[in-house]
Order: sequence, then C-alpha cells, then structure tokens
Amino acid sequence: MSNFIRLLLRRVLAMPIMVLGATLLVFLVMSLSTADPARLALGESATPEALENYRERFNLNDPLLVKYVRYLGGLVQGDLGESFTGVPIGEMVARSFPITLQLTFIGLFLGVIIALVLGIIAALFRDKWPDQVIRFVSIASLATPSFWLALLFIQWFANIPGGLGWFPAVITNWINFSDDPAGYINQVTLPAVGMAIPLSGSLTRVVRTAMVEELDRDYVRTAIGAGIPKHIVVARNVLRNALITPLTVLGLRVGYMMGGAVVIEMIFNIQGMGNLIFQGIMRNDVNIVQGVTITIALAFIIINLVVDLLYVLVNPRIRSI
Repeated sequence: MSNFIRLLLRRVLAMPIMVLGATLLVFLVMSLSTADPARLALGESATPEALENYRERFNLNDPLLVKYVRYLGGLVQGDLGESFTGVPIGEMVARSFPITLQLTFIGLFLGVIIALVLGIIAALFRDKWPDQVIRFVSIASLATPSFWLALLFIQWFANIPGGLGWFPAVITNWINFSDDPAGYINQVTLPAVGMAIPLSGSLTRVVRTAMVEELDRDYVRTAIGAGIPKHIVVARNVLRNALITPLTVLGLRVGYMMGGAVVIEMIFNIQGMGNLIFQGIMRNDVNIVQGVTITIALAFIIINLVVDLLYVLVNPRIRSI
C-alpha cells in the first residue's frame, strides 16, 4: 500500500470522529434554547392539551440523549429534520447551500489569484518599492471587513442613486450560470470581490514569506549558478515548494469564507444559507439554525480533507508522513 493511500485512509477514518464531535457540539448548544417548539408551531392561543399533544407527537419530551441519537440517525440518512412549520429543512438547505458554495469558491478563487500574483511579485522584488507597496496594500486589505467593503461597493458601483449602476444592489432572483452567464457574473461580482479582498490581504503576506524563505535556500542558488534561468527555477521548484504553507492557511480560511458569505448574503439579499439562518433566528426556529450550522460544519470538515490531500499533489514529500 502506498504512502498516499495510507494518508488518505487516515484522513477518511478520522472524519466520522470529527463529524460526530461537530454534530454533538451543535446539538448541545441548540438544546440550550428556551424556545418552545410547540408554542411556536401552534401559536400563543394554543391550549395546554394541544401543546402537550404536539410535544408527544414529535417526541419533544424525550431525554436529550435519546433526541440526539434519533437526530443522528436521521442525519446519517440525509434527514435534517423539519422546521417548526413542518417544512423539511433538507429541502431548504438543498436550495440555499449551492448558492453559498458558489459565492464562497468564487471569492476564494479571486482571493487566491490576487494573493499569488502579489505575493510572488513582492518576494521577487524583496525590499524594493513594489514589495513596499504590496505590503501596504495587503495590510489595508486584511484590516478591511468584507461587509464594510460590500456596503462601499454598493454605494459606488450598484444601481442606486449616486452609484455607477453597473451591478445590482439587491439580488431578488438568483440567476444560474447555465441560464444567463452574463447575468450570473453581474450578480456575483460585488459579493465575491468583497469576500476576496480581505482573504487576499492575509494570503499575500503568507505567500510572500513562503516564497522569500524558499528563494533563500541553497538549491535555488545552486540551480541559478548552474545556468538555469531564474524564472524556470521559480516556476518549477520554488513556487511548488512554497505553496505548502499557503495551502495550510487556505484550508483554515475556507470556513471563515463560508461564514463571511453568510453575512454578505444578508447585505445583498441573496437567498443562500445566510438568508436561511436569518429566517430561523427571526422565527426562533432552532431546527433551521441547527440544520444550517451542521451543514456548514460538515462542509468545512470535507473541505479540509480535500486540502490535506492537496498537500500531496503540491509536494510529494508529504506522502512519507
């Protein structure tokens, strides 16, 4: 069995433990809510008998452990339960989660491209004026909240009074890329860029540091001294080895990006997971909040597994770990 297969098996075998821990934590936190599902479902005018019948029907009087095991059994089958109004949460998530994923990964892609370009330029022109400018820009980007950027973009570029009118300020109907590519790009530009800039600020500094450390290694000086052009050494060796640290940081940032997407969705009225969790909070519907939180937690775990495996593709030395 190859080292890569063993690495993959270790990560896959660890996933159930992480998933169990995430679901248990979310379930316990949500159980602390003082909301009464029966009262929320039947209204304030419901009689005590009707409320008790509702609790018995939906097993709300069962011990916490029994409810968790039942919930976990449904989760294994893909059942996230129902909202207090009787709508399956799985259907809500199935409509909203793809939108959040699209925003997250478009913002991630833009942020990574910006960070790679700026980080490499800063490392190659170390301590010169391009490096100084890029470091200033990266610090400014890192210190800028994505929601504030989104509000500025709406004020400057959206179709509101005083804006340039290039992009929509509010997205009332989500457009799929397959239906209208131009409309799709138009609607995701401001949210995605607002998410990408803070990410690029932090990632640029990581890329620059990793590139500088790699450029100072002996094999780089030896290769250049042997007559190999510097750009070939950088492209074939330095960049590949330097990507290990940025990949580590990127894997952790994906979770923050998904959380940032939730906030951005609220600003642009995008019908994603942010809108869904907001509805759950406003209705005091613990089941919706719990379903959304667990879905994002599971996605974070899976994405980090993928990032772990990407280490192997970037640097084969990881396979021996």
